[in-house]
Amino acid sequence: MRKQLLVAGLTGLMMTGSAISAPLVFKEKKKHKKENTQKAVPQQDNASQWVDSVFQSLTPDERIAQLIMIRAHSNLGQDHINAVIKDIQDNKVGGVIFFQGGPVRQANLTNYYQSISKVPLLVAIDGEWGLGMRLDSVISLPRNMMIGAMQDTTLAYDAGRLMGEQCRRLGIHIDFAPDVDVNNNPSNPVINDRSFGENKYQVARMGVATIRGMQDAGIMACAKHFPGHGDTNVDSHLDLPTINKTRAQLDSLELYPFREAIAAGVQSVMIGHLYIPSIDKKPNTPTSISYNAVTKLLKEEMGFKGLIVTDALEMKGIAKFYTKGQESLQSLLAGNDLMILPSTAAGSVDAIRKAIKAGKIDQDEVDARVKKVLRAKYNLGLWQPQRINTDHLAEDLNAKTDTLRKRIAESAITLVRNDKKLIPFSPAMAQQKLAVIAVGANSSNTFLQSIKEYKPGTDVFIFTSQQSVQQIAPIVSRIQRDYKAVIISLHDYSRRPANNFGLSMAERLIIRQLQSEMPSATVVFGNPYALQYFCDAPHLVAAYEDDSTTQRAAADLLFGKLGPSGKLPVTVCPGLPSGTGITYTVNQFTVLPTATAKEAGVNEQTLLQIDGLANDMIARAAAPGAQVLAMKNGKIIYNRCFGHYEYNKAEAVSPQSIYDLASVTKVCATTLSVMRLYDEGKINLDATLGVYLPQVLGTDKAGLRIRDVLLHQAGLVAFIPFYKETLYNNARPDTVLYHTSPDATHGVRVADQLYMENSYVDTIWKKILDSRLSPRQGYVYSDCDFIFLGKIVEELTGKKLNDYVRETFYAPMGLATTGFLPRERFALTEIVPTEREYSFRMQLLRGDVHDPGAAMFGGVAGHAGLFSNAHDLGVIMQMLLNKGSFNGVQYIKPATVDLFTAYNSNISRRGLGFDKPEKDNSTRREPYPAKSASAATFGHTGYTGTCVWADPTSGLVFIFLSNRVYPNGGANTKLTALHTREKMFEAVYESTRR
Repeated sequence: MRKQLLVAGLTGLMMTGSAISAPLVFKEKKKHKKENTQKAVPQQDNASQWVDSVFQSLTPDERIAQLIMIRAHSNLGQDHINAVIKDIQDNKVGGVIFFQGGPVRQANLTNYYQSISKVPLLVAIDGEWGLGMRLDSVISLPRNMMIGAMQDTTLAYDAGRLMGEQCRRLGIHIDFAPDVDVNNNPSNPVINDRSFGENKYQVARMGVATIRGMQDAGIMACAKHFPGHGDTNVDSHLDLPTINKTRAQLDSLELYPFREAIAAGVQSVMIGHLYIPSIDKKPNTPTSISYNAVTKLLKEEMGFKGLIVTDALEMKGIAKFYTKGQESLQSLLAGNDLMILPSTAAGSVDAIRKAIKAGKIDQDEVDARVKKVLRAKYNLGLWQPQRINTDHLAEDLNAKTDTLRKRIAESAITLVRNDKKLIPFSPAMAQQKLAVIAVGANSSNTFLQSIKEYKPGTDVFIFTSQQSVQQIAPIVSRIQRDYKAVIISLHDYSRRPANNFGLSMAERLIIRQLQSEMPSATVVFGNPYALQYFCDAPHLVAAYEDDSTTQRAAADLLFGKLGPSGKLPVTVCPGLPSGTGITYTVNQFTVLPTATAKEAGVNEQTLLQIDGLANDMIARAAAPGAQVLAMKNGKIIYNRCFGHYEYNKAEAVSPQSIYDLASVTKVCATTLSVMRLYDEGKINLDATLGVYLPQVLGTDKAGLRIRDVLLHQAGLVAFIPFYKETLYNNARPDTVLYHTSPDATHGVRVADQLYMENSYVDTIWKKILDSRLSPRQGYVYSDCDFIFLGKIVEELTGKKLNDYVRETFYAPMGLATTGFLPRERFALTEIVPTEREYSFRMQLLRGDVHDPGAAMFGGVAGHAGLFSNAHDLGVIMQMLLNKGSFNGVQYIKPATVDLFTAYNSNISRRGLGFDKPEKDNSTRREPYPAKSASAATFGHTGYTGTCVWADPTSGLVFIFLSNRVYPNGGANTKLTALHTREKMFEAVYESTRR
């Protein structure tokens, strides 16, 4: 029977022990390293066939048992194992949830449990910060509160992805994470730092990113604890919490992250044990067994179609009212699909069977739930053999954790207060005698060792939690007498708010006394709510975790190696609300040097002509605002912002504002990548597209030379309006091709609440391949050229274009803003909107790429999709001006820079990828890009109103960013008509002629 259920003829591979990977893939897919393992799942007809086959093989009781998941440990004795075996063999339960133990022991038990189960078991774990939360030998990731302090959702995605990869490696199919409760009650005894914070938008952003990472790794994520467990002061493990909020209050806060998670395609939701009268007034009715909460609210009103899971039914929040399987019945009646950890599996099946017989629930409804669970099993790969290879298991699980923990710590650490600018310690302060006192520690740690590395000779004091108030005075007196400043660190306190987080009176007193009586910097390692005891500290850092990685990052911050970028995810004092955080860039983000006009040898008054040109541009509505940056000999001589994001003047442009670069993407992403690959001998400019792109073979595009593609003279059409064929006659997007939220088949984000069918990307490629090719290779500026080049970069590197340029150029160069998909990394307030588009996406485009073709590629394409501020683009152009070198690192060979930035065509002004001045520029009536631009000048412009230029002859860099397409797209041509950019660039040249 067991073999029959796995479908005759289908075989799967066991996990390899060499890397964290999905355990179950087809053999024929093994050579395609870039394939997502989920793509190995057969077509939907096979899913239905498998589900029906398994369902028909089960007795009525065995079907009900598929809805039950039981507790399993790998650190308990044989009696526990025997009990699990009995539930699997006799009661035919649908799954197990692992808790404490070890990875190899759990793998061996999983293999055995799967081998004796009639139907493959759904294996779960409650690992909110990775498998290390439950298993020894596995390194934990940080808790959600630390992730909530970050502003970059990329790392939340990476954390989710790693948790998913860990689960797949250990044969786990569902992780009951993330917790998307909004923790707006500081005294919450059970959620607290398991939450991403108190800001519903930040909770949703980080929660959705984590969910996507987990599910992209091939496991099921679970948003919990619906409808929101954040505003409670009772632990539902011990009793039933009551939330006395109106439905409107719940809608405005607690339910928001769940709505966003559902829209993002979360595959399961866990129901909490909460009594919320505004949802269900029936006494002693937790939301977990409330029809109003589960069916009416979650399923019907919010439209959730995935698996609905109860919180543990053994918890007192429900167990005080129902036992002996009645808790499972009540949960099923409410609308849940999976009943986890009931008091008894056999009793649960018995109670549900009797309820069916008594007509309390319809047999068809129960059967539908069973098939829903079986389909989930199929989608998670349980139609294949389930076996885990234990070779190198712990090493595989831990392979990526330390690196990710470091990135998270460096991104999350928060400079909460810096009143007298003591942080970072200046060279002058570093010369003075310094003490560091670790409060709550029992011995030396990484933080203390790191401080001594930065400043040898620093004296270390340790004040343990066992020391008394009477021992404070001698220590404080000595520190005051012998040292100019003190670093205070707080360690090893409780993560829960009870009893002042376990902090003794003496610990709190010694910290406050030192803070008030001498220059001090305080670092709090752990739950940030504990900062409430030190609200008056003049220099205060929230570090969130108390591990060696975080301790090292904190020392880096204090001594200027690391710039703070985190913000408090919760309010800790009235004067320190959620969102508090001082941010600046040092070292890891490049800060270009500046020079005064006198130092640079330029005429400041001439440079100020740019101000007038910018103000005139705004007054004439050529663009609502702009950033303008100019450099001479590697130093900034002009850097100013003008105007606003929109003409309503609500948001002013700042140096941190991020613009859609449009076709500047071609040189600052794609061409840079091609140059690097040319350096490495991976691209031959005289080779053809067919050499690098198998998909073009057999078409008339296969023979196009790379050199001609870079020069826009390969004969490709200029532009293909892919989107037009996806619209109805009323110009609205096709509702079959586009959905308002992502799902398994609609995962290409085109704009807010607009997700395109995944397969349509293939249609776009076919349109490009079928497009007309000019019989003669004249010069035609074409987006298609760079779409092909971007694809070549991906084929040769095995990485998405956005990942390759980030890893190869932007991150090593310390660029804070440059990159694709900015909504995943920045708040919308930092991103300048482009167009109020009424021809396709029907919305204000903000953080989604303006170019419709790039949008239909998911925001990443070779011709458009890059975003940045002016400063970071200045770094890129200066690197090219330095012959490919920046800050001592050679990114591109000098000869390659010379080759690509020179004139390379007899029929146009083009370089290889780069735009250049007209060859007769000095005699033209309308010179481009400036009258004084030398023949060595290179750069590019962008449709949204951007440009980047560098002139090696004069040592000049000129960057101009605007959103001239706001509000009505390309119809506004005033920026071009006024020649604003050209006049500004010329003013820079004139300023050098003192």
